[in-house]
Amino acid sequence: MSTVTVSAFIEAQDDDLWRLLTDLPARADWLSAVGAVEVLGAGGFAPGTVWRETRLRPDGGTEPEEYEVVEAVAPARLVLDSRGAGVDYRITWTLRTVERRRRGCTEVTVEQEAVPTRPYGRVLALILGGLAARAVEGALRRDLADLALAAGPARSAEAA
Repeated sequence: MSTVTVSAFIEAQDDDLWRLLTDLPARADWLSAVGAVEVLGAGGFAPGTVWRETRLRPDGGTEPEEYEVVEAVAPARLVLDSRGAGVDYRITWTLRTVERRRRGCTEVTVEQEAVPTRPYGRVLALILGGLAARAVEGALRRDLADLALAAGPARSAEAA
């Protein structure tokens, strides 16, 4: 199992960031690596909600990723599962209000755990572990920067 964790301070209220994270149809509008979002099933955003995102790969191709909400505690914690080919992923978003430079902002931490589920997943993790972790870290940092930008025109994420 490998885990990658990235944090940023975003000058926005946790409620506003929560709305962005949980508004599934709008995700493709603010996430630069997402080309389309398809909500699978009916109902609101809650544990059991499933959607598919078409993610843009660095090589220009696309790859669909399906997510399921495991835990949603507004506006503080969001846990998602995503099943991959030989590896399952758990993505945890944590939002914590902090005071920074005498202003309120939110510390946003996103953690992705990868758990190999098949023998070839374990072999790939051993061979490509460091490279994959760097790629995941870059993708998570990009998602945090996109979230900060979407939170307001003058907002920006600052790496923690």
